[in-house]
Amino acid sequence: MDRYEMRLSGSGGQGLILAGKILAEAVVIYDGRNAVQTQSYGPEARGGASKAEVVISDGDIDYPKVLNLDLLLSLTQVSCAKYSKDLKSGGILIVDSGLVKDLPSGEYKLYQAPITEIAVKKVGKAVVTNIVALGILTKISGVASEGAVRKAILARVPKGTEELNMKAFDEGLKAAAELVEK
Repeated sequence: MDRYEMRLSGSGGQGLILAGKILAEAVVIYDGRNAVQTQSYGPEARGGASKAEVVISDGDIDYPKVLNLDLLLSLTQVSCAKYSKDLKSGGILIVDSGLVKDLPSGEYKLYQAPITEIAVKKVGKAVVTNIVALGILTKISGVASEGAVRKAILARVPKGTEELNMKAFDEGLKAAAELVEK
């Protein structure tokens, strides 16, 4: 893989910075490739559009920011509108279908899943929406192995929440498998 660029976007407080860190750690520590993770939330720390960017490569990464966005995950309408313009033609757009209704124009592969609803109804807590999204992103992108992401989740989440987070990740993988079949 030369270079693969992702942006995880949503609202401040949705845990997407943590999801980006987990993904980058999975790639570097457990899959043995190179990755950098950057984030932006500034004055939007609670409520406005926030983002985590992850750049993955088998070679050196000379520049840590997104230049040619391969995949955009958007959990809110605001973040989708703000960041979708950077998605390259033929890229992948993953949205929370319960929150993102107005889709951007352009040539991209679209995957829509009720990500927040899955976290609430199938896992039991909205706080793991980011881990459900990480499961979907992992399955659809294939940039990190599922085993590596599992290990990185377990290394990062608070003690006592491991089972909850594994269930959230599994529900994300299941949702993505259904999307890929369609």
